[in-house]
Amino acid sequence: MEARARDGEARLRDRLQPPMTGQSPRVVLLVWWITCLLWSSVWLCIKIGVGDVPPATFASARLVIALLVLLPLVAVGKTALPRQRRDWLLIGVTGVLLLGLNYAFLYWGAQYVTSGLSAVLQAATPAFGLIFARALLLDDERVTAWQIAGVLLGLLGVAAIFADQLHVTGQAAFWGCLAVTASASCVALGYVIVKKHGSHLRPIELTTGQMAVGLVPLLLIAITREGNPFAVRWTTPALVSVLYLALAGSVTAFWLNYWLLQRIGATKLLVMSLVEPLIAVVLGAIVLHEALPAGTLLGGTCILASTWMVLASRR
Repeated sequence: MEARARDGEARLRDRLQPPMTGQSPRVVLLVWWITCLLWSSVWLCIKIGVGDVPPATFASARLVIALLVLLPLVAVGKTALPRQRRDWLLIGVTGVLLLGLNYAFLYWGAQYVTSGLSAVLQAATPAFGLIFARALLLDDERVTAWQIAGVLLGLLGVAAIFADQLHVTGQAAFWGCLAVTASASCVALGYVIVKKHGSHLRPIELTTGQMAVGLVPLLLIAITREGNPFAVRWTTPALVSVLYLALAGSVTAFWLNYWLLQRIGATKLLVMSLVEPLIAVVLGAIVLHEALPAGTLLGGTCILASTWMVLASRR
């Protein structure tokens, strides 16, 4: 799951569990930057992968590889499975949102937009999360005028990017932007639900269950729309990309994320929401020679400012 997919749970865990002390600040800072770089680089790998392999097939392969790592860990650790029916319902619904629909929209849209733009659009997730939390009455905390202004600024940024991409690049890029934005809204809704109803579930059982559920609709799309997944020709760049996404993005980065969460809390951890899109844009420019039109850069700046305003301490 991409960088935005853990914001809601991070905030909740920060409230329930104070940060640990005693760890070297230099070690923590090093791990923070490693984690940030891992999250920032997934967009580049997605862009490379969907250039050679159909999007749903590529996304399915990522989940299959990650599950091959996580399922043995669950078995060896003798992790107790959820017993309540509502917990299984929660895992099912959020699994479809966070890894089924999210990946379907994101990987399809990534074919038509740059990797940096995908990261920028995903940075709007906290703003969508605030909207869903209030609309569904799942957040009992007061929303400030500052945060409302942040949401409006984020929506303005998204609209500016849509208009610029349609004018400069064409309809394919417009629909790609729409798909990536839809994926961000799926992430936001999924984690609003997890924040409200899933705080008692451990990360490994929640993540593994969500991956298993999310894999089902992705495989159905791959088989019905893209043909036999086993008949797909995997190029070396696509194979390296999917292995990196599964092992570095879906396993290692999540583990490091929770390690950091215990030591610095959610507020400092979520600063990555502002740093990751900037690194992703730089990586896309260096590796794939991507460039963003002026209007898109302006819209992206609005989205990053919106993210900062929404994540800022409530006052």
